[in-house]
Amino acid sequence: MKKPSLPLMGLVLVVVSLLSGCATPTVTKADKFPLMYAERPLAILVLPPVNSTTAADAKEYYSTTIAEPLAFAGFYVFPMQLTGEIMKSQGLYDTELLADQPLNRFSEYFGADAVLFTHIKKWDKSYMVLASNLTVTIDASLKSTKTNKILWEYTGTVVADLSANSSSGNPLIDLAVKAIATGLNTAAADYVPYARQANVQMLQGIPFGKYHARTGQDGADKVADLSVGKTYK
Repeated sequence: MKKPSLPLMGLVLVVVSLLSGCATPTVTKADKFPLMYAERPLAILVLPPVNSTTAADAKEYYSTTIAEPLAFAGFYVFPMQLTGEIMKSQGLYDTELLADQPLNRFSEYFGADAVLFTHIKKWDKSYMVLASNLTVTIDASLKSTKTNKILWEYTGTVVADLSANSSSGNPLIDLAVKAIATGLNTAAADYVPYARQANVQMLQGIPFGKYHARTGQDGADKVADLSVGKTYK
């Protein structure tokens, strides 16, 4: 069955935080993430994501979405398949056990300036016959291989409305068609495009790397100050 295109799947809402009507606080990139400008990481090694959801395939699917937006942000990203095999051979593949360990070995083995940790918090579909949502939430933190300190950290969430709409003029027919179409949308929904959107949302706030045209010129750019609530000094 052909998957519905994104426009047919309904409105996609990108969420960073719920503010109950309050204005979104902002901060400059330089104030929020000063260590990114101090260390200027170039080569990033992306670890396999930690998956705390019940979706067994989330880890594999999400791994295909993160390298490209990091590269667009101006960084060199080590090929994940190659580094994964090397890490397995060195007993370094269990991301959960590496979170609090010294990261200097990644500099020694790969020449990585920083390591990206990602955590899949939500990878869910909520289906209620006439209404359906898909939610993807990713936490990410970039840690220095020199100091083990957090250089950058953020969260991206995408909520997609998969509910179908129908307008035939007959309320009963409309309800039946909507229920069927919503069920089909929910069954066929592909998480990967929404994971990519979550990554785009997250990486809007990362200071640009060396290969971006605005590297070193974005310190005064404003970013949402929601997920971390602190700077890293």
